Amino acid sequence: MEVTVETHGRLPVGLDRGRLRRAAVYCAAAAERWSRPEAPWREVTVYLVHDRLCAEVNRAILNHEGPTDVITQRYEPMPGEPPGLIGEIYVNLDEAARMSAKLGRTTVEEETVLYIAHGCDHLTDADDGTPEERAAMRRRDLRWMRAALRQA
Repeated sequence: MEVTVETHGRLPVGLDRGRLRRAAVYCAAAAERWSRPEAPWREVTVYLVHDRLCAEVNRAILNHEGPTDVITQRYEPMPGEPPGLIGEIYVNLDEAARMSAKLGRTTVEEETVLYIAHGCDHLTDADDGTPEERAAMRRRDLRWMRAALRQA
């Protein structure tokens, strides 16, 4: 599986693109193992964005107004393409910075990797629409985030 991390704008102080890429590779592999897909995942792209671009993507993909923490888009291969999931994860760095400051118990890096883990979890078709689903996702997201940071 190919995992790419693209940065749109400046990274907040303390974030290392290489470390975030290694964390994204870990989270994508953990999600792929957890989901046991019919075909292996082919590529996952993580876009590190800020409020403005996040709001534009949120409007275009989900028809929601304003920025959010993470947006995930999943594509099946086109006929004739190799098999495997193609995923895009848009991670809002501004929201990660706001939440880490608000919570006071996480760093911007931890919050960013948590959003990457949550996006990978959504790529498995996991949903957080009910309290039970939200709790199950949260447990996986935190487990993957912690392990990814240890590996990165």
